[in-house]
Amino acid sequence: MYCRTKGSAWRTKDMHSILLTNPIALLAVILGSTIIFILFLQPRHLSSSPKSDSMAARSFVLWLHGLGDSGPANEPIKTLFRSSEFRNTKWSFPSAPENPVTCNYGMRMPSWFDIQEIPVTADSPKAESDVLKAVQNVHAMIDKEVAAGTDPNNVFVCGFSQGGALTLASVLLYPKKLGGGAVFSGWVPFNSSMIEKFPEDAKKTPILWSHGMADRTVLFEAGQAGPPFLQQAGVTCEFKAYPGLGHSISNEELQFLESWIKTRLQSSS
Repeated sequence: MYCRTKGSAWRTKDMHSILLTNPIALLAVILGSTIIFILFLQPRHLSSSPKSDSMAARSFVLWLHGLGDSGPANEPIKTLFRSSEFRNTKWSFPSAPENPVTCNYGMRMPSWFDIQEIPVTADSPKAESDVLKAVQNVHAMIDKEVAAGTDPNNVFVCGFSQGGALTLASVLLYPKKLGGGAVFSGWVPFNSSMIEKFPEDAKKTPILWSHGMADRTVLFEAGQAGPPFLQQAGVTCEFKAYPGLGHSISNEELQFLESWIKTRLQSSS
């Protein structure tokens, strides 16, 4: 669906045909370009002293990409988190398996779970059984890191679009409180009946929800439906709307994410 030339940003092989027959696949191209843009324009700031670096807590950030994208394509994100608090952070950028996707006429592509329609609205059909299978895989990644010695309070799950929806489901169904879950341009991937299955400790995990008001792929209304759903479940959510932002991640969003995680990291002492 897309390729990358040496030393260049992402480009499409056949932009016109993708737009006509597979519009969602273009999102991966847009996201990849956004990351490259951010990487070069992000102002460099100085990290704290070596002393504070040595005090940085061991932490884990799991990033879940959007439909049709890949984990490695998103790895430049971690280079933007230069604060000393992230000196001992382990980053993971897994890639979704290839699955047929209904909204793309059954075409196989990297996808965490099935999506019935695009654009995604607040009332779009939910593929709950698919979502729950994907959640099990995410939980296995978290369990592995916790078993290696990372405090669950220093585990942060973040995701864009489909990855944001999976982030929300994974955090709310995990048996322990985590450091936080960050949803970018995502949606609630299950019905309210799922709330009764949320472990009590999972409800204590804070959620950051960021959404562009000009998003025409996952409509802003789908994002707006998130906070009331989470409030109903007794989950704390900080919702941030970005005027003029479409279906992509902005520099401003990632800068805020860095500070949001920093304030929640537990000390190593």
